[in-house]
Amino acid sequence: MTFTLYFVRHGQTDWNVAGRMQGQTDIPINAIGRAQAKRNGDILAGHLSCPRDFDFIASPLLRPRETMEIIRASLGLEPKEFPTDKRLMEIKFGKFEGMTLEEMSIEMPGEFEHREKDKWLNRPPGGESYADLTARVEEWYLELKRDTICVAHGGVSRALRGIVLGLPPAEIVDLDVPQDKVLKVDAGGIEWL
Repeated sequence: MTFTLYFVRHGQTDWNVAGRMQGQTDIPINAIGRAQAKRNGDILAGHLSCPRDFDFIASPLLRPRETMEIIRASLGLEPKEFPTDKRLMEIKFGKFEGMTLEEMSIEMPGEFEHREKDKWLNRPPGGESYADLTARVEEWYLELKRDTICVAHGGVSRALRGIVLGLPPAEIVDLDVPQDKVLKVDAGGIEWL
């Protein structure tokens, strides 16, 4: 690996606070999420001598795009001038989207139980599995050629760390996914900033 990747999860949303499964539902970030994005932009500004030398990419969903705009403004760059990639979209939770775990356990007990037994391979009705998500994130990651700043989602963060660190599926699905930190990935491994 001859490049550095800075990965940022989108800022907090009201659905994050409520414990709702967002998946690919397009939810905006809230005031705390905007402050988290600003903090992460300031961290990057302190680490990068020339942000213009980096590629920028985000998931096409609203929450990571809003987060990237705030980060780019913190770096003194035009906020809206960056591409998106559908492979960086959050895992699709299908019929589970918008529900809390408690609501899922009551309204769809069979599907909930199956998900809890094997989060890696479970595909909710109309959704995808973590294995599916990891395959598309790995395809994107293997195409990187330059130093890059990426804003995406919690599931993408889990998949990316699983790929880089060679983690077993059971560990990947339960990794912590902070919204107020920057993940640095390079030849030396990973570290949180």
